[in-house]
Amino acid sequence: MIYLDNAATGGFKPASVQNAVLAAMKLCANPGRSGHSLSVACAERVQECRNLLSELFDGYGYERVVYTKNCTEALNIAFFGTLNRGDHVVATCLEHNSVLRPLEALKQAGVIDYSVAPLRNGSLRAEDVLSLVRENTAVVAVTTASNVTGDTPDLNEIRRGLPDRVLLFADGAQGAGHLPLSMRKTGIDVLALAGHKGLHAIQGAGALLFSDRVNPRPLLHGGTGSESFNLNMPDFYPDRLESGTLSYPAICSLFEGALLVRSQRDTGAEILLGLTSALRRELDALPQYRAYFSPNPCGIAAFAHATLPSEEVSGILSERFSIAVRGGLHCAPLAHKALGTFPDGLVRASFSPFQGMREVNALVCALKKI
Repeated sequence: MIYLDNAATGGFKPASVQNAVLAAMKLCANPGRSGHSLSVACAERVQECRNLLSELFDGYGYERVVYTKNCTEALNIAFFGTLNRGDHVVATCLEHNSVLRPLEALKQAGVIDYSVAPLRNGSLRAEDVLSLVRENTAVVAVTTASNVTGDTPDLNEIRRGLPDRVLLFADGAQGAGHLPLSMRKTGIDVLALAGHKGLHAIQGAGALLFSDRVNPRPLLHGGTGSESFNLNMPDFYPDRLESGTLSYPAICSLFEGALLVRSQRDTGAEILLGLTSALRRELDALPQYRAYFSPNPCGIAAFAHATLPSEEVSGILSERFSIAVRGGLHCAPLAHKALGTFPDGLVRASFSPFQGMREVNALVCALKKI
């Protein structure tokens, strides 16, 4: 199979990631729960990964790196743990449901209100986000990259235009591993990571990074291995937000994946920019298809057939040509409404930096036959 669904989950895991997971499965203990040497060794690797993530994303120290099972959990901790009654949030129509659904749940509970910035000529503009800020706006939430179009909003410009009191939350599910995200330089207060995509880790590896301006309340309550005498959650991070046993194999995979990103991110971004550029040129030459993406370093390429529904095209590609793509709404309904592709959605091909023109040519050949 030719796997072009990397925006959902990275289909190829580097050898270093595979070896790290296998080693963790062969011999591992509960990190931070016991005093014996194996538990201590596992805890040291967990700590090394915190240090690396804070360094890679210019974070606010290892104690403000919290492990989660995915980006959705990280965003839920951030929203439910930070927002208070009467707060207002600005989001954008490019956001994934991992942002929109927590905000809608808080709105329906009568806790917050939120506004959604639209697209203008197919793009998200900083001034349209900033125009929605109110006196009671507590958070502006913006994706680092759209999982539909690959569009990368200008977080620097948005941050510069925000009042200092407003927090900037960034969904890094698609951008992390591909874009040079710097929390301190940009002024990002919350960065949510999905390790199983551009960071090359396995599923179940996620993280929440947050600034010293953010002090989330715990979403879960339970054992931490620290202050076991206390029936309340510890008041220090990361323990305050990490209840229960961590997924040590997932963290080991995230560590190795992040090491690879640190050394090869720019090269990978160039590869993905080249692949999406090549596919865009080919699609523009096929009158029965319409592209809804520009060349981008995240490898995302969404398009529509003139008459066939997106999920039918995706099914044909899988069944007849053994090419894996994704059809439908991609858990981003407002993006499709803004693009005029709701409710049918789009076909999305998403590339990996470990791929090349072979995959582009195979997809184009199949699309011509369809």
